[in-house]
Amino acid sequence: MKKYYLTTPLYYVNAAPHIGHAYTTIAADVLARFLRAKNRPVHLLTGTDEHGAKIEEASREAGLPVQEFTERNSAAFRELWQHLDIRYDDFIRTTEPRHESRVQECFAKLLKSGDAYKGRYRGYYCVSDETYWTETDAPPDEKGRRLCPNTECRKPLQEVEEESYFFKLSKYQEPLLKHYRENPSFLLPPHRANEILRFVESGLQDTAISRTKVKWGIPVPGDPEHTIYVWFDALLNYITAPQSSEAFTEIWPADVHIVGKEIYRFHSVTWPAMLMALGLPLPKSVFAHGWWTVDGEKMSKSRGNFVDPREITGEFGVDAFRYFLLREMPFGNDGNFSLDSLRKRYNAELANDLGNLVNRVVDMVDRYLGGALPGRTKQDTPSLAKEFTAQGPTIDAHMEELNFCGALILIWKCVGRLNIHINEKAPWKLVKTDPEATREILFDLVRCLRIVAGWIEPFMPQTAAKMHAQIGVRQFPVPLSPEQVLAGESAGTGKILKAPPLFPRK
Repeated sequence: MKKYYLTTPLYYVNAAPHIGHAYTTIAADVLARFLRAKNRPVHLLTGTDEHGAKIEEASREAGLPVQEFTERNSAAFRELWQHLDIRYDDFIRTTEPRHESRVQECFAKLLKSGDAYKGRYRGYYCVSDETYWTETDAPPDEKGRRLCPNTECRKPLQEVEEESYFFKLSKYQEPLLKHYRENPSFLLPPHRANEILRFVESGLQDTAISRTKVKWGIPVPGDPEHTIYVWFDALLNYITAPQSSEAFTEIWPADVHIVGKEIYRFHSVTWPAMLMALGLPLPKSVFAHGWWTVDGEKMSKSRGNFVDPREITGEFGVDAFRYFLLREMPFGNDGNFSLDSLRKRYNAELANDLGNLVNRVVDMVDRYLGGALPGRTKQDTPSLAKEFTAQGPTIDAHMEELNFCGALILIWKCVGRLNIHINEKAPWKLVKTDPEATREILFDLVRCLRIVAGWIEPFMPQTAAKMHAQIGVRQFPVPLSPEQVLAGESAGTGKILKAPPLFPRK
């Protein structure tokens, strides 16, 4: 069976990782964990982009040799992913031999086919974005300056004239439009598709894919005075990572590239055109998520408001951070990060709704049943667990569509239903008159918590593990499905395990 292949972009190592990088990678990890729990073979690729003028500049500013600089900063990403409980299958660096040699092979193939050719570039270049711009893209402002059109950058452009190799992007305008029409799920989410369609319909120009003034890059085969343009180099990582034809066949084409909207055009226009030129199948979809502001302002170095994930997890924990990022806004939209919003969700939804629910159920089983997990009820006994199982397909559909926020909203409706159910049934009163009915209620509650733990595991793996331990599920390598819970599969010890609160109030 072909593996479900999902990727993050390669993160540029000119600076330390921040909340934006964490957001993309956590989302990919959540999707991968969900699919693995469904027994789907998954391959999650992430990595770092380490070539280009901006890396040269950043290494000089840091006072380090460029190789040492890239190794240090790439390691920072791997260390953060471990800290954030990211389980990737492969991590690729663009400075690795497996990547560099195959990039040169792809470049040579395009030269041979005529899809790449030598010419002369005249235009503008943004070092910060590593992006070429034409006069039409970047008209002069009121002061006569040409600034980067990227609203997140707006730095002065360099006027460039140099010999360059070009990729015949213009050749693929109509094939791209045809692919978009025939594959409506390629451009995701749907509300971002029009931007790409308008751009391609307006006319594509051949694009420069080499530089002579940047030495920190992959040499063009047969012409070492040129280095391969960093974006052309980096995009190829998705096909250079597999180290054998068998490994490539197992994963390609990619099922979804998850990227930030600022690099959507590269991934939905340039990349599929490159694949067409190389004669390879196109990815099934490219999903562009939104940007985070911080306390209502754009993140920027000048404002000093980049959010360090380690600072947040130090106060709230890794799972709360993962939960907040995917609950605060629908995946695909822009959102705002604030400590106040995080604290409110933490206390209301994690500490009160979920944490207090688990404590109540565990405490009642301990108090009224001597800590012994309640046995099965009669088959015809009404149960919330059966109702919860019916919600599973909808939650699964949300996850398949990368609607993580929608899935969490539905899960938390079930959590709220359990809290209301406890208040309505009042087991602390019922146990005095009907111990058997109390046992059945507690059994149902334990089963429901097992279902909830399975649902939240992709988002909060440590929390799910703690829940499972408390409610007697201690031997399964992956969370129990609702169907397994209803079938009575628990592999537990028969005893409740009391523990500190999952989420102490902040």
